[in-house]
Amino acid sequence: MFSHPFYNVVHVVGIVLLMAGLGGLAALGATAQRDARARRFVLAFHGTGAFLILLGGFGMLARLGIVTGWPGWVWGKLVVWVVLAFAAFLPLRVPRAATPVLLLLPLLGGLAAWLAIYKPF
Repeated sequence: MFSHPFYNVVHVVGIVLLMAGLGGLAALGATAQRDARARRFVLAFHGTGAFLILLGGFGMLARLGIVTGWPGWVWGKLVVWVVLAFAAFLPLRVPRAATPVLLLLPLLGGLAAWLAIYKPF
């Protein structure tokens, strides 16, 4: 079993990859040119990031001893990251949604960080 700091690093690397992927998808969605190779590249970033976020997050929960009966802040973070995971498909399918998605990324990431740091419920 890995240490809590290891899972924390995996989680943060996943966050960076997911946000980079979503930013790239939003930028691709906002342009008229659709490069299939660039799309695959940023989708790979996004998918790898989503996987690492879940791996690191659940690893940290296990190291903290939170296995059953998740507190509300864990459910809140899970909802935020599920929304971010499915947000990858919106900018490419609905190009006019690319800018709002790009603007919402820091807000959703900040909400997830706030939930993890302050554990309000």
